[in-house]
Amino acid sequence: MRTTIAIIGTGLVVLWLSASAMAGAPEIFAQKCAGCHGKDGKGQTTMGKKLSVKDMTDTKVQAAGKDADWEKSITEGVKNDAGKVVMQPNKGKISPEDIKALVKVCRDFKGK
Repeated sequence: MRTTIAIIGTGLVVLWLSASAMAGAPEIFAQKCAGCHGKDGKGQTTMGKKLSVKDMTDTKVQAAGKDADWEKSITEGVKNDAGKVVMQPNKGKISPEDIKALVKVCRDFKGK
């Protein structure tokens, strides 16, 4: 009986943590990403235009990158061809779970 309760309890904690990560991702996007990528993911902000941010609503942009690539970009940051940092790294600033949830937020822009 104790084993069953422990297993159920562990499962509930995992579900709660997953739900927490997903609930926080839109807020994190609004705070840390929308300044360049725009609230709608189109990148049509002043800074987004300056940095030539890609339109995340574009199906071609969505198809071009794998989730792991996007996670790496969020974690390690992005440099342009000249080596200048154009997106700050977030390792240690955003949890790995929230980074995965941010990728889902970005994927949800597809076709909008």
